[in-house]
Amino acid sequence: MRSGALPHLDRRQIPAPRFAALASGLETPRRSAPVAALVLLTVVLFGISGGILWHLGLNYDGISGSAAAKIHPATYLVVLLFCWSALKNGDPVGFVVRAFQACPASMLLLFVALSMAAHIALRGASGLAGAIDTFVGPALLVPVMANLDTKALGRMELALHAVMLANALLGLFEFLSGTLIFPYRFEGEFFPTDTRSAALQGHPLVNATVTAFYLLALQSGGGSALPAAFRLPMMGLQLVALVTFGGRSAMVAVVVFGGAYALIRGLRVLRSGRVPLLGAAMTLVVLTIAPIAVVGLAVGGFFDKLLQRFVSDGGSANARVEMFDLFNRIPLRDLMFGPDTALVDSLRRISGLEWGIENPIIRMVLYQGVFMTALLTVAVVLFMIEVVRRCRSGTTLPVLVFALLLNTSESIAGKTTLVMKFAVLMLVMFRPLPNEPPRRARGVGGPPRPLDRDASPTR
Repeated sequence: MRSGALPHLDRRQIPAPRFAALASGLETPRRSAPVAALVLLTVVLFGISGGILWHLGLNYDGISGSAAAKIHPATYLVVLLFCWSALKNGDPVGFVVRAFQACPASMLLLFVALSMAAHIALRGASGLAGAIDTFVGPALLVPVMANLDTKALGRMELALHAVMLANALLGLFEFLSGTLIFPYRFEGEFFPTDTRSAALQGHPLVNATVTAFYLLALQSGGGSALPAAFRLPMMGLQLVALVTFGGRSAMVAVVVFGGAYALIRGLRVLRSGRVPLLGAAMTLVVLTIAPIAVVGLAVGGFFDKLLQRFVSDGGSANARVEMFDLFNRIPLRDLMFGPDTALVDSLRRISGLEWGIENPIIRMVLYQGVFMTALLTVAVVLFMIEVVRRCRSGTTLPVLVFALLLNTSESIAGKTTLVMKFAVLMLVMFRPLPNEPPRRARGVGGPPRPLDRDASPTR
């Protein structure tokens, strides 16, 4: 080689440029899933509950009816988007292989979920739809969203804000009018004694969990597509709506963790000696209006139902005690590999636990056994870590509260879309900003992919 001559570069050895949205994607953005379909997925996921599906002729939350009706439409959309992405890529097998490489925890969750579904089917037990809705959907969703750029994720975020705004307003309307538009139904029957707002999320506890999670995500700096002028009003609206949903654990978590976060941030700003003028003005306005608003709500009886929820919990605290007695009535061998679900249901009715078992780990052990519960717990934790690693900083507070709230009800031990909602909310609200990579992209996605054949090397 002559002195000063440039060495020959093999284009296959040049690493691909890192995309601004999510590094280590499975394919180029031009081949990613249709943005309109992903916006529709966001609306369906956060805006279509079992109560709405009942009005559409689908018995989603009941036992009778078609087996296909037991799967949420959002899960069907995710499966279609995953298949579309694989076929559109031109190399379906290669797409799946890259999915394992870029999203290993998602693929692990998919494998464990399908194993649990097979375990349920072979035992002839109930809960097959729960395994698909709760875990298969989110496991396929993350590889699809890994291909999106910031513009596509921004459109999904705008759809998320719109649905959460409508959800809060509908919850307030149901509270003020005393009429539930889309109440939670079981076999078509709603519970007249449960007067908590249902809004678009359906079950009040699901509503409370999602609202608290969304509220704390806004407080932590998530949601860059939401204008700064609307952030504080949106947080106030979600906080008021949270009271109408009646989730005691969610309200306590928001007050304790959200209040501590606000106090720490406020002290840091004061210590810096640089107080933003707009922030100071908004703080003074809030401090002036908040006492008047609280007094007005108290006079109007807004807090009466909230106090009633803390005074009378409908046997929820007793259920958390009685559920441990069920272990003494089930043989150890069955407890390890999956008891008879009919026996567990019978024991629950005898113990007065018809409303549910107030912890997902306990519920999963009682229905699926210790072995399957351990596998699934590890897979879910790794999945949540993988999602967080694809986000920018600021996720600690919402993730911590979300994990705590999951353990206050059956949540992911039953049929729910909470895990999928977690993935969508985190990936769109905490997406890396332009020219800002994820916190640990190489740790999740592995080494960069070679350039496509039609791509040009960067200078």
